Amino acid sequence: MYLLLAAHPDGAAIQEITAAGVPAGEPRVVALAELADVVRVLEERHPRWVWSRTQDWYPALLNAGVEVERCHDLTLCRAILVHSEFTAHTAYARNAEKLTQDDDAVPPQRALQAAPAPADQDALFDDLAPRAAQPSLDDVRDEFAAQQQALGQASVEDRRRHRLKLLLAAESAAAIIAAEMQFTGVPWREQLHEGILAAYLGPRPPLGHRPARLETLCNELRTMLNTPALNPDSPQDLIRALHRNGIEVKSTRQWELRESNHLAIGPLLEYKKLSRLFTANGWSWLDAWVSGGRFRPEYVVGGVVSGRWASRGGGALQIPRQIRGAVHADPGYKLIVADASQLEPRVLVALAQDTKMAEAARDKDLYAGIAAQGFGGDRSKAKIALLGAIYGATTGESGRLMPQLTRTYPRAVGFVEQAARDGEAGRTVTSRLGRSSPPPSERWIRSQQSTTAEEQRRADAIARSRGRFTRNFVVQGSAADWASCWLAELRRRLRGMRANGSGTGELVFFLHDEVMVHAPADSVERCVKAIEEAAAAAKELLFGRIPVEFPVSVAVVDSYDKAK
Repeated sequence: MYLLLAAHPDGAAIQEITAAGVPAGEPRVVALAELADVVRVLEERHPRWVWSRTQDWYPALLNAGVEVERCHDLTLCRAILVHSEFTAHTAYARNAEKLTQDDDAVPPQRALQAAPAPADQDALFDDLAPRAAQPSLDDVRDEFAAQQQALGQASVEDRRRHRLKLLLAAESAAAIIAAEMQFTGVPWREQLHEGILAAYLGPRPPLGHRPARLETLCNELRTMLNTPALNPDSPQDLIRALHRNGIEVKSTRQWELRESNHLAIGPLLEYKKLSRLFTANGWSWLDAWVSGGRFRPEYVVGGVVSGRWASRGGGALQIPRQIRGAVHADPGYKLIVADASQLEPRVLVALAQDTKMAEAARDKDLYAGIAAQGFGGDRSKAKIALLGAIYGATTGESGRLMPQLTRTYPRAVGFVEQAARDGEAGRTVTSRLGRSSPPPSERWIRSQQSTTAEEQRRADAIARSRGRFTRNFVVQGSAADWASCWLAELRRRLRGMRANGSGTGELVFFLHDEVMVHAPADSVERCVKAIEEAAAAAKELLFGRIPVEFPVSVAVVDSYDKAK
């Protein structure tokens, strides 16, 4: 059953529709104060909620103690359908392209891209005023019907249509999971965090001042570089001081600084490292982002063109190792940290259907297997060669090792090489489930009109750059497809455990190919099994029953820093 949920002048409107978007009953208008209770009752019928954006409705429902089983997020699905190679020929995609090119046109779906909900979600629902721009029930119904029509026209090949439907379901499930993880939060011990900061930086400084350790290093640098007024936080100031001391660098990046043997380089690198900790995850960050023993960032599903997630504030996807000890399970609980081992290389094996590389990955470390087959047992060379093929590193050691990798695994290397050629030629590439790369940039298009030899050299460089992007996109995008399915399958299993009383566990963190579950100690074994089963199910959803393994490494720990 599909249920539309949209804004209404008197609160919210709910209407049952068919899978094609046709109304199956009259709309029901519900006051916002009553919405949570109404949704709770309707959830007993296991509907799929259809709404413009999950973030517009679900956080408030979670605050009221209501979880939904599944949804169709129109905004996320629209972004996929408009650009997917599988639907490029449909009227839905053509109309979207025309509206993008026509400055005077007002797309009917514009309301579906509403501004983010207010950050303060203390009340069940905020006043309706900030939500006035939300799409109406008619807008939501029309958009859903248009998306279903485009999906039905996706391809004459049923398997492509099936994959795209799976991607839309997984992306919408990811939106639900992101909202639930934000609501639940990452278990975070503020006292432990403060202790870590004190150990690295010294006592908490007054506002606007450097911590003691940074101040000490700053004074050392001023003396070593003979610059009494040096501000090491200013790149321009620092570059000038380095140049005056014969340290000829073009930037203050770590790799470039390390090329110098000047005595000031050691303290400078330490200063930069501690300064990042202070500015990115120091006391101000702690005050702003952690409360009640939880870190609650806002995740942005599909925030990267490849389908990977991003985050809005708080740096959720960049928790540095220095402070991971503050991520600590509650008493009687454990953190289960699981990551998919060598995910992108294994995805490449499955995409290319490279039987020999699949044999290398069976029951062992993929890089070790490749090393045994083609690199004389040298694992580091095998890793450099394979990652170079995926990311387009054609110079240095990667370039030297590429011929051997190509001879050993022509199908796998040929797959990414074809993706690169497609990108260089201005074509798009598509992930396993149907997410396509963006079209060529205006810079690429202009470069194709080159008339001189110099312009042609620039055009070739631009084309190669796009080729490196598409080479990685098809692998990274398919890995993101797999990860979304893994998350959705894991959530379904954890909910099933809770429903039948066999244990509890909550998803609290996700990073590309890593998940974290916070679970009571007596539920750990069942949660680990759910994680592993979900990974196997995700592989089968994407690729069927293939002889490629997607192993998951699991660590059961009290604090995040002990996971690796």
